[in-house]
Amino acid sequence: MAELSGSCFCCNFPGMLDTVAGLRTKAEADVILAEPVGSCTDLSATVVQPLKDRMGRELVISPLSVLVDPARLRDILDGGTAGLHASSAYIFRKQLEEADIVVVSKADSISSSDLSVLQERLAKTCPAAKVLALSALTGAGLKEWLDMVTTSSDAGQHLAEVDYDIYAEGEAVLGWLNATITANGEPTEWKAFASNLLAELSRRFDGMGAAVGHIKLIIETKDDCVIGNLTGKGDTLSVRGPSVTTPGARLTLNARVQMSPEALDAGVRDILARTAGQKVTLTPVAWRCLSPGRPNPTHRYDYVAAVRSE
Repeated sequence: MAELSGSCFCCNFPGMLDTVAGLRTKAEADVILAEPVGSCTDLSATVVQPLKDRMGRELVISPLSVLVDPARLRDILDGGTAGLHASSAYIFRKQLEEADIVVVSKADSISSSDLSVLQERLAKTCPAAKVLALSALTGAGLKEWLDMVTTSSDAGQHLAEVDYDIYAEGEAVLGWLNATITANGEPTEWKAFASNLLAELSRRFDGMGAAVGHIKLIIETKDDCVIGNLTGKGDTLSVRGPSVTTPGARLTLNARVQMSPEALDAGVRDILARTAGQKVTLTPVAWRCLSPGRPNPTHRYDYVAAVRSE
């Protein structure tokens, strides 16, 4: 695993290539799954086409997959904003527009009949894209998707027409927080800690009317880890992993919330302190909270590039 920190793929394309090269040489990776920032779009023009054009002799570029949350997708297809700022919802729609494959994730969270309806509507909305569903929880659909992306090189077949003023606003309304924290003190049951922390964050942001894009939490102990996610209101909270009790752990927290970075910073610090109480001492190792600047891609192709074979 590697991270391109401090920037996105499109605005730091050379950095992305360096990261890919490191994975190929140091980790001897045969397959690289590249996950961009969730609020990025225009990836076909700014990442996939340059990869095909410049790296096609060294890499097999797989189709661009866009994963969508079924609850948010339903509202977007109905013409709503899924609780997001209108410009953020615009980004969601543009992601669908440029996808080679649209993947309805969390397929286990809705009925099979509702899932079928969503897939039918997606097929009409994105007629040129392949549509499938999967559940990371049960594994259903995962093999189908992996087979699709590892056997096809039909990558970046669609370009979206993106208004960068709307795109920039859609990103700027989100506060971004990335933090790594060490925790030490009395023996703590970390799965319960994660559940309490995310539940309190959800209550705080819901009470402020601040839409949550996502909050991701990983708590690592010496031998185990707990993973927590919040992708909307409180009913989207999910925590998985063993119920492990240790005196120390390492927390990695990643949040995208529709509010100013100052308010996000203050809110997260307060809830962390309340959750830790007097029994656990939290020490930030890395902490960055910001509002992203205007997207300024290194490359932006206005055509579907052919893969260079020589």
